[in-house]
Amino acid sequence: MPAARLLLLLAISPLAAWAQQFTPDPGVDSIFADYDRSDVPGCAVGVYRDGKLHYARGYGMADLERRVPITPHTVFDIGSTSKQFTAAVIVLLAQEGKLTLDDDIRRYLPEVPAYQRPVTIRHLLHHTSGIRDYLSLLRLSGLRYDDVTTVDDALRAIARQRALNFAPGDEYLYSNSGYFLLSVIVERVTGRSLRDEARDRLFAPLGMTRTHYLGRYDDIVPDRAIGHTPTDSGFTTDMPRWLQLGDGAVFTTVEELRHWDQNFRSTQVGGTAMRETMHSRGRLTNGEELIYALGLMHGTHRGLKTVFHGGSWGGYLAELLRIPDQRYGVAVLCNRSDANPPALALRVAEVHLAGQMTPLPMVASAPPPVAAPSGVATRPLTTYVGTYRVPKTGTMVTIVLADSGLRVVEPVAAGLLPAGADRFVVTGIPSETQLRFEVGATPGARATHMETIVGGELDDRYERLPDLPALGAGIAAYVGTYRSDELEATIEITRADTTLLFTSRNDRPRSLRAVGVDEFVGVGGVLVFGRDGTGAITGMMLSQGRMKNLGFVKAR
Repeated sequence: MPAARLLLLLAISPLAAWAQQFTPDPGVDSIFADYDRSDVPGCAVGVYRDGKLHYARGYGMADLERRVPITPHTVFDIGSTSKQFTAAVIVLLAQEGKLTLDDDIRRYLPEVPAYQRPVTIRHLLHHTSGIRDYLSLLRLSGLRYDDVTTVDDALRAIARQRALNFAPGDEYLYSNSGYFLLSVIVERVTGRSLRDEARDRLFAPLGMTRTHYLGRYDDIVPDRAIGHTPTDSGFTTDMPRWLQLGDGAVFTTVEELRHWDQNFRSTQVGGTAMRETMHSRGRLTNGEELIYALGLMHGTHRGLKTVFHGGSWGGYLAELLRIPDQRYGVAVLCNRSDANPPALALRVAEVHLAGQMTPLPMVASAPPPVAAPSGVATRPLTTYVGTYRVPKTGTMVTIVLADSGLRVVEPVAAGLLPAGADRFVVTGIPSETQLRFEVGATPGARATHMETIVGGELDDRYERLPDLPALGAGIAAYVGTYRSDELEATIEITRADTTLLFTSRNDRPRSLRAVGVDEFVGVGGVLVFGRDGTGAITGMMLSQGRMKNLGFVKAR
């Protein structure tokens, strides 16, 4: 090909056009250097200052198979970052008097059982409803993310639940069921889908012409990034085929999210009333204020107030961060499931706002090696391995040694990096979280307690559970088939020598570890077996992440 023609093609390519639009920002580009390749998926970043697109660029490939690069024009699934748009539609309907945030949801969803207290729309918005997460329910029932599931599937799963995680308003527990149910409420109030309502009420008025809720998993989406998940040999595509809206399913670009960022200042759509309502934090019945508002979370980073929400779905990850007092925002949208958009967005903000931030704390510095930093008293990492429980709530965290480092494996998976004497920073989550351990004074002692420090403040205090001996001959009593009518599924408990195995349909067996009398971990949560008056095992209760106390009866 003649050189002149090659230069012409490069000059008119989307990637070249975007590169010419902005002066290079080496500080931002260096953050995404590992993704800035033609053989890996990556991320798009958009930086917003005073309502304008200050910087935008793509790094890596939108589609490895077709070798399409990521640009600011690339469309991503933003997962749970979508929740703020669902909340905005609900707020607009409330402003028009078509519903109120304190309505009992059974007014619109009569198939949902009547629980001990009414569940309100406000409970759904703040994740204080207690309704079990439908994603957990459908997955435990044996459905895979590459199966096709419908709105009716999710609605039936929720309607079958005879109990809640907790009484409405008493606790906060993130649940996708709440925002999914909001999408159904929108449809029943307006007679139109959330997809259509959001398009006409939000996206079109703001000029977000390419932003939309997905209609079907097989819709054609021009310029869509393909989701990817890493494997031992590279990457595989990861595109779930579930058809629920509200809790996710918004597709957008970093360039168009600028209009949404600006609306929180211009209040073009919804006025100041919508802005104030969306920023209003939830409160529990005891008066405790939450960090969660309406599809938005409040926080601080190095002394600056932040408003943010992340998303994760299949091979997609997203973060939309605003630092409102500085009129600054960042969107990071990725198509690889091993990225960390919350951390990346904060690092981008530090490039531009470091002079307005408090000095960088140790935990936010460049990650130290797995061996503790210089000058920090070291202990064997096995000192901290174990399961820890909050006495009051029963919340458990399990820490294991893996790949020469520590990892949290329950209730969620996360990495740990040394940050000081008996301190570790948790990686892969959007908040600044540390684990601080207390260790006995005798040589070789193990940790006895653990505290979680979130945003520099004490969050919870845990006690380390003692290691229990092997089950021995009593292991046979647990083996059997367990049925849940609420789940419409069975679980098999089997054994391999002295280890119990938990197996749900279409899932691999998972080993269980005893942490108390008839109490086990190893399933992303806690499994408690029940006995009758003769001592025979009659059933079990499973608490797993966003689903608590789901009952199973042992088959006779």
